[in-house]
Amino acid sequence: MNQKIILTQEGFQKLTSQLEDLKQKQARLIDQIEDVAQPDESGEDGLATQLKEELEVTNNQIDEISEALETSEVISTKSDNHTVQVGCKVKVKINNKDTREFFIVSHLESDPNVSKISDQSPIGKSLIGKKVNDEFDIETPAGKMTYKVVNID
Repeated sequence: MNQKIILTQEGFQKLTSQLEDLKQKQARLIDQIEDVAQPDESGEDGLATQLKEELEVTNNQIDEISEALETSEVISTKSDNHTVQVGCKVKVKINNKDTREFFIVSHLESDPNVSKISDQSPIGKSLIGKKVNDEFDIETPAGKMTYKVVNID
């Protein structure tokens, strides 16, 4: 990874909470594995194998979040209101018709269901650095769409 990840304060807190939850889950899994790790005549029991696989997934998630938190920079959500950056809420007009609002966040915080889009997504990448009244085109499955920045909060 080694690339600096820009997080909002909310995103940093959420990842920190997820990490703590995963560490608690890790401890529970280790305890459960120790409890059931008494092999019978046929070798290791299926439950122990399943728990070990779940522990491996949990360990990978812990490593990923830990590395992200170590290489992250928490930014203020207060924008200079002049250019779009991570942490900004941006209102755009699409094809001079529909108006949509997006909150620009890191890929670790993105949730399109609540209009939180990644700064690495096609729209997010295109929005970064834009100013009010800037226009840009994005090629979508439905064809070329023209976006115009209406407001930056």
